[in-house]
Amino acid sequence: MTGSGNWTYFLPGRHPVLIDAGTGEAAHLEAIADARLEGPAHVVVTHGHGDHASGVSAIRGRWPETRFSKYPWPGRDVRYPVPWQPLADGAVIPAGGGELTAIHTPGHAPDHVALFDERSRTLFSGDLVTLTTTVVILASHGGSLAQYLDSLRRVLALSPVRLLPAHGAPIEDPTAVIQKYLDHRAEREAQVVAGLRSGIGSIDALVAEIYRGLQPALVPMARESVLAHLIKLEQEGRARREGEEWMEYSS
Repeated sequence: MTGSGNWTYFLPGRHPVLIDAGTGEAAHLEAIADARLEGPAHVVVTHGHGDHASGVSAIRGRWPETRFSKYPWPGRDVRYPVPWQPLADGAVIPAGGGELTAIHTPGHAPDHVALFDERSRTLFSGDLVTLTTTVVILASHGGSLAQYLDSLRRVLALSPVRLLPAHGAPIEDPTAVIQKYLDHRAEREAQVVAGLRSGIGSIDALVAEIYRGLQPALVPMARESVLAHLIKLEQEGRARREGEEWMEYSS
């Protein structure tokens, strides 16, 4: 979806930490070895999507003493068979020459965490925000728009000065970018509500109305976005569904 893969971040020093595990490609393993021949002492995974977590087996195969940590996602973590150490919200992780604080930021995925270096006010933000596009909320696979918006607001309250995302360039103006995300979601919600009020009740019809001219390859992601908004409206008592049809809630 991003067109250019994803970043992992290696913090050398007294506590060598790799943020995200990649996908196990040989070139990635060689890049880790170039940074530190003994590999990372600790791999911290931001969330359990394949492009962030599936490389753990290859890393463990090359460096068996490596520790692996992530916030638990029951039922999914077994896909990546390494001995996971559970990561809790607020956990402090020795990393490089300092430490990182785990910030549970669910929404894109239930187990998503960002990692905050309070000293430099830098946030390793995983899939929370990118510069080039919006983040997909996979509502049919554990994503939650309500949680995602809360996570954005929580990060905003940290006042970071820099975000290092897993996709795309560093974000040097986090406040402006996060506020743009919040505004975009509010605008999309208004479009969904307007569609319901006009009598459009199916997800496919809402997608066709809201995302006019969308490339066919992107329609599945648009469906996920509309579903995420509908579920949020349902949770707030502002929409209801009957089978596959949705409508604005009226008492």
